[in-house]
Amino acid sequence: MAVDIVILGLGYVGLPLAREATRAGMSVIGFDVNQALVESLNAGRSHVDDLSDDDIVSMKASGFRATTDEREIATAKAAIICVPTPLLEEGGPDLGAVQSATDAVARNLQPGMLVILESTTYPGTTDELVRPLLEAGGLIAGQDFHLAFSPERIDPGNEEFGPRNTPKVVGGHTPACTEAAAALYGRFIDTVVRTKGTREAETAKLLENTYRHVNIALVNEMAKFCHRLDIDLWDVIRAASSKPFGFQAFYPGPGVGGHCIPIDPNYLSHNVRVRLGYPFRFVELAQEINATMPAYVARRAQNILNEAGLATTGANILLLGITYKANIGDERESPAVPLARDLGNLGAKISYHDPHVAEWRPGVEVMKVDDLEGAVTSADLVILVQNHRDYDADKLAAMSKRFFDTRGVTSTDDALRL
Repeated sequence: MAVDIVILGLGYVGLPLAREATRAGMSVIGFDVNQALVESLNAGRSHVDDLSDDDIVSMKASGFRATTDEREIATAKAAIICVPTPLLEEGGPDLGAVQSATDAVARNLQPGMLVILESTTYPGTTDELVRPLLEAGGLIAGQDFHLAFSPERIDPGNEEFGPRNTPKVVGGHTPACTEAAAALYGRFIDTVVRTKGTREAETAKLLENTYRHVNIALVNEMAKFCHRLDIDLWDVIRAASSKPFGFQAFYPGPGVGGHCIPIDPNYLSHNVRVRLGYPFRFVELAQEINATMPAYVARRAQNILNEAGLATTGANILLLGITYKANIGDERESPAVPLARDLGNLGAKISYHDPHVAEWRPGVEVMKVDDLEGAVTSADLVILVQNHRDYDADKLAAMSKRFFDTRGVTSTDDALRL
């Protein structure tokens, strides 16, 4: 008996998607090459922040199961590829996992099947890489099977918007492919937005994150000169936000993290350079600015200690929150890593506290602390890197000798802000 969907890649994107589909009564198989991960899921254990073990158990009760047997792909009406695309050193995406997943689908492709790529990549990937691999066996996209791209929009830890109520962008190889993908997603996602084709859908995702990337760089650059001019940028943003049109608030921080903002715009920039021969200057400048923020925070920390008559060498510095985003355990591309290295290079003794991370290896010696208040009171400097809900920043600032708030959440004079 055919299943509705096989999802290839059971990480932060694929697993929440599988949950929504099973909730809607669809039959779903999860495929992954990681045997230990598959066994863990089949035992009812979750490995992503947004799903609990109970969620996995509920999915299993609805018929979901994970497998490493690619032959089961052939039993599905639709295959959705949700594998990672990490950044290569030259700036483009590593499409190794996409190619491997597509090869697995191609070996099991059946007439009438719908294949959708969700992995973030450069414009043209669906048509230039995925389609030829799928068509190598003789079936033709748009005639014998449907092919589409639909960018993932998962925002880990977002309690307001999840897979179901976040509009789903879809673009097919042909109009019929678009409609097939829209019909599938429409069964378990509230709103489906159609694009002209796969390239428009691919570029839409890159535009979304490039927009954020550039605007974060803008406020990060403003944070630097506002500090020197003795201007409270946080108050400036609050005031500007009162305008009911023409302004959207973005906030400075110790750097950008996750798999989207520091990664995706580079795919577009790299693609422009390779295909057109000139730079995407906005993206490259934004990347340069945002990449300097951990070093800037380290210099500010050094100045704070110097003003107190303390050397950074030998100083005890406590980092609070080392994940890239608040209230989750995801450490991907976290700015805490280069910040810890910069502080370590300055000779600081670094400790960290994070309720979501049991072990952290940033490439420099760090010590994990469990006694939050004790560590805060004893540190020469406390740096709030990520504001988890577990932290009462104002209370911690009042307890500390020196408190450097890189997230602008404190409201008292006990803290120094970015």
